[in-house]
Amino acid sequence: MPSKHCSRGSSTSRSSATTAVSALFLFICTLLAFAQLGAASPQPSRKNAEQRDSPLLTKPRAAKLGDKYLIGIGKADITGPVVEINMAGYASSDQVGTGLRQRLYSRAFIIGEVGNPQSRFIYLVLDTQSGDTAVRNGILEGVAALGSGYSMYGRSNVAVTGTHSHSGPGAWFNYLLPQITSLGFDKQSYQAIVDGAILSVKRAHESLQEGYLDFGTTSISDANLNRSLFAYLANLASERAQYSDSVDKTLTLLRFQRASDLKNIGVLTWFAVHPTSMLGNNTHISGDNKGVAAYLFEQAVKGDSRAADGFVAGFSQANVGDTTPNVLGAYCDDGSSQMCSLETSTCADGKSQSCHGRGPEFRKLDLGVSSCFEIGRRQFAGAKSLYDSLDSTSTAVVGSTIKSFHYFQDMQYYKFPLDNGTIVQTCPAALGYSFAAGTSDGPGAFDFTQGDSGAPNNPLWSVVSGLLKTPSADQVACQAPKPVLLDVGEMSAPYAWSPNIVDIQTLRVGQFIIIVSPVEASTMAGRRWRNAVKAAASKLALAPTGVEPFVILGGPANTYAHYLVTPEEYAIQRYEGASTLYGPWELPAFVNLTLRGLPFLAPGATGAPAPGPTPPDNRKSSLSFITGVVVDSVPIGSGFGQVTAQPKASYARGAVVNATFVGANPRNNLRLESTYAAVERKGSDGSWTQVRSDADWSLVYTWTRTNFVLGYSSVTISWETGADRGDVAGTYRIRYNGDSKPLIGSIKAFTGVTGEFTLV
Repeated sequence: MPSKHCSRGSSTSRSSATTAVSALFLFICTLLAFAQLGAASPQPSRKNAEQRDSPLLTKPRAAKLGDKYLIGIGKADITGPVVEINMAGYASSDQVGTGLRQRLYSRAFIIGEVGNPQSRFIYLVLDTQSGDTAVRNGILEGVAALGSGYSMYGRSNVAVTGTHSHSGPGAWFNYLLPQITSLGFDKQSYQAIVDGAILSVKRAHESLQEGYLDFGTTSISDANLNRSLFAYLANLASERAQYSDSVDKTLTLLRFQRASDLKNIGVLTWFAVHPTSMLGNNTHISGDNKGVAAYLFEQAVKGDSRAADGFVAGFSQANVGDTTPNVLGAYCDDGSSQMCSLETSTCADGKSQSCHGRGPEFRKLDLGVSSCFEIGRRQFAGAKSLYDSLDSTSTAVVGSTIKSFHYFQDMQYYKFPLDNGTIVQTCPAALGYSFAAGTSDGPGAFDFTQGDSGAPNNPLWSVVSGLLKTPSADQVACQAPKPVLLDVGEMSAPYAWSPNIVDIQTLRVGQFIIIVSPVEASTMAGRRWRNAVKAAASKLALAPTGVEPFVILGGPANTYAHYLVTPEEYAIQRYEGASTLYGPWELPAFVNLTLRGLPFLAPGATGAPAPGPTPPDNRKSSLSFITGVVVDSVPIGSGFGQVTAQPKASYARGAVVNATFVGANPRNNLRLESTYAAVERKGSDGSWTQVRSDADWSLVYTWTRTNFVLGYSSVTISWETGADRGDVAGTYRIRYNGDSKPLIGSIKAFTGVTGEFTLV
C-alpha cells in the first residue's frame, strides 16, 4: 500500500496541471519508494579515533615546496529541517526525518593565482545527496550578491558537489522526479543549503592568503566493495587486468598549507564509496560515512601544532557509482544466509526484497549507525595516515596556471564520433526497469530485479509506465537495450521531470586537474574518463615541463544526472545501467565533451566555450504539498522545555544518557551555526561549559509528535558516552534549545535543562 504521505499529496489539487501530477503521485511514490537515487577484513581499533592523546610535533619538511597560490577554506552549517521532511537518497516516501544525529556542512576550498583575482576557482563539498541545478543557481546568485569583491566567482569556476549522503533532508531538487517522494519542493530545506554554502564561500574568501598545495595518495583496502560485480565483469578482461580491484581503493588528498608559517589550513580528499551505511529506515539526519570521516579528521587535528585554527577537512566523492560501504557482501535475509545472486541480486524467491548488503558492524541492529561510524573511521584513518606522511612524501603542485571551463550541453540526440570514426548519439533521459529494482544497499519491490529486461516479465508495469509517457520509436531505439520504464526526458508537464541539459566542467591548478561530474560514474567509467583526460592533457601540455598531469574525478555535482556506466556495463542493465539516463554512449559522450573544453585550460588560452543552452529553473514553479508548522502547544500544567524524564544520578562511561523534554517543532528555527542539544560539564568553580553539541556524532536529538491535533510534541536527547570518545569523569547536565510557534503571534525561543548527573 502507498504510504500516507503519498496519499496526502495525491489528494491535493491546486490547478489542472497540479491535479494531473498529483494523480500520478500514488504510482510514482510507490515505485520510487523502492528505487533509491543512489541506491571481511580485520577491523582496526576505534580507540582514540576522535581524540589524540597529545599534540603532534612539527616535523622538518623534506618534500620540496611548490609554487605559491592564493588559498582559502571555509565551513558553514547547512542543516535543513530535521523533521517532517522526506530524506534525499533512497527515494523512500516512508523515510521522513525524526531528528538529528550530526549537523551537515558546506566546506569551501578556493584556489587562486597570486596577483590575478580573475584566475581562481571554488570547489564546494556539501553534506548532501548531490549538487543540483536549483541549489547551484541559488549559490551563484548569493555569491554575486555579496558585492563587487566576489565578482570573479561565477558559472565557470564554481563547482557544487555533494558527498552523496543518503541521510540528509530532501525537497530541494530542481526537477520533478526526485521531488515526488518528498511531496515537492521545500523552500526552507533549499535555503538552508544555499545560505550555508554562501557563508562557507564568504569565509573561504575572507581567509585567502598565500600558500602551497601538495598531494598524495594512499590505499584503503577495507572501506568499499563493488555492488554490481556482474556488470563490472562485462568489461574486457584485458582492461580489468590493468587494475588490482573491481573498485578504486585509492584515496587522494590535496593539502592546503599557508606560506606564512607552513601551518596546514585544510585538506580536500577524494575516495569512492557510497554513503549508504545508514540504512533506508534511518530517520535521523547525518552526513553518513563521509560526514563521520570529516568530523573525525577535524577533531583529530585540534591541538596539532602543524594545523591552523579553523582547519577544514573535505571528504569529496569520486567514481562512486557501483561502490558500496557494505563490505561484507550482499546476503539474503530470508533465513537461508545465502549470498544474493551475482547476476540479479535476488534470493531463492526470485525477488530482491530480502537481498541486503552487510556493513562491518551489521550484527548491531542500529540502522547502520555502527557500520557508518566504522566506514567513516576507516576513511579518516587512511587520510590521517597519509596527511601525517606528507611532509616527506608529497608531490608539490607546480605551475602558475589556474583555469576552469564550464558549459551546458543538451544530451538529447547529441551526435559525435567514437575513436574509430563511428558516429553515435546520446538520448533524451530515461530510466529502465532495473532502476526500480534498487540495489543491495536499498532493495526494490514487486517483481523488479537487477538485469530486468522489461516486458513480458512485467506486463503490468509496462502498461502503467506507458500511461505516463510512451517513449517514441526513436527513443526506444536510442536507449536499447534498456527497456524504458520512465521516459522522464520527454516528460515536461507541469515542468521537466529530469535533466536533459547537463554541466560540463573541469578545473585546473598546475598539473592537478579535477573533472567535475554531474553523474555517479561507475568504477570503470571513472577510470576511462580520467585516463582519456590525462592522455589529452599530456598532449596539450597541461602541466609544467617534466611534470605528469594528475587527474581526479569529483561529484555528483552541479546538476544531478543519476549514473554513468561503460557501454559494456550498460548492456547488462543492472541498476546502474538502467539509471544511466542518456543511453549506451553516455560515457563516450562525457569524455568527448570534456576533451572539447580542455584546450581552454592551456596556459596561454583565452576565451571560453560557448555557454550552451540554459537548463530550466524550476524553483518558482515547483509544486509543494508540504505543510508548514501550524502550532506548538503543551498539555495543561506543562511548559516548553520542561523535563519529563530526568537522567539517572550516575552513569558509567560507555552508557547512554537519556533525557526527555516537552518539545516544539524544530522547523520553527533550524538553529544554524548553533545547536538544539548540548551537554555541559560542571567546573570546580561551579560554572558550566558546553562539551558536546548536535554537531557531535554521539549526541542524538529525537523529536516525536505526541498529539497532531493539539500540537503536542516531545524531544529526547541521547548522549552515547565513552572514554574512547574523549568523555571524562565529572558532573554533567543536558540542555535543550527549542522554539515554539503559537497559533497567533511570533515564534519564541525557550530552553530546558536537566538535573545534574555524574559520569564515572
